[in-house]
Amino acid sequence: MRRRDFIKVTVGSTLVWPLAARAQQSAMPVIGFLNNGSAKSSDYLAARFRKGLSEVGYVEGQNAAIEYRWAESRYDQLPQLAANLVSQKVAIIAAAFLPAALAAKAATSTIPICFIIGSDPVKMGLVSSLNRPGGNATGITFFSALVGAKRLGLLRDLVPTASVFALLLNPTNPNAGVVSKDLQTAAQPLGLQIRVLNASTEREIDSAFATFAEHPVGALVVGPDAFFDSRANQIVALAARHAIPAMYERREVVAADGLMSYGASPTEAYHQAGVYTGRILKGEKPADLPVIQSAKFELVINLKTAKALGITLPSGLLSIADEVIE
Repeated sequence: MRRRDFIKVTVGSTLVWPLAARAQQSAMPVIGFLNNGSAKSSDYLAARFRKGLSEVGYVEGQNAAIEYRWAESRYDQLPQLAANLVSQKVAIIAAAFLPAALAAKAATSTIPICFIIGSDPVKMGLVSSLNRPGGNATGITFFSALVGAKRLGLLRDLVPTASVFALLLNPTNPNAGVVSKDLQTAAQPLGLQIRVLNASTEREIDSAFATFAEHPVGALVVGPDAFFDSRANQIVALAARHAIPAMYERREVVAADGLMSYGASPTEAYHQAGVYTGRILKGEKPADLPVIQSAKFELVINLKTAKALGITLPSGLLSIADEVIE
């Protein structure tokens, strides 16, 4: 077997034999955990999922097993990973984020799915309605249209004279089109122009930032994406080098010297997903569990980075920040 083929098989079928063996040896339910990103970048979020699960009475290794499948930002691997979980007859699939949820939904119409996404699950075909999902899926959502508009407004407050903003997207992410459309819609009443930059590799990220030399922008919105999360240090360094004020999705990027982030609390979303997963394992039906609309959003600002960029933060912006890193 060629090394490349061996790696592909390993990614798609990690721990298949131990999973089957444990299922035979124990009656404990097996949870499939399907994630766009990597174990390294999302381990703390998986811990929050397990905490929510434990609050409903399920503890990993005691009365429940969890099979983790990490796509490592390779979205084309998700259908294979989802199919593998289905073939192992897991009791439920917890899927984060949209690419994983869509892959799980395409893989099964019978195994329950608990998702965490940033889009409208009705428009994405995951549920029939928010209050009565009606199928085998439910979960947690934080609507990207509202979040995108808020991010744009916060950046406008930071650079009020700017008329052109950039949006960095990974075109391989199924949610990229939705994020772009939402931000373009939010920009129109503000009289702003959005320039979309696509990048799905490290080299393409470098190339995207290089365009700022000939086509300056007032600020940058970094789209939500697992690959961008894994390349946070690269993006933060490039934003500093090009002196571009940038808005991110996660607090962790701002703690690592990014300028500003605004988004739903991922820790809370994973915690809620853990609770919902436990409730479904206890017998509740996804069709009857309303989709939870995440209400906890965080604005985090790094003062050190603002100073390095020569930006004077408006007092109004600082007053509404949930956290200011000095």
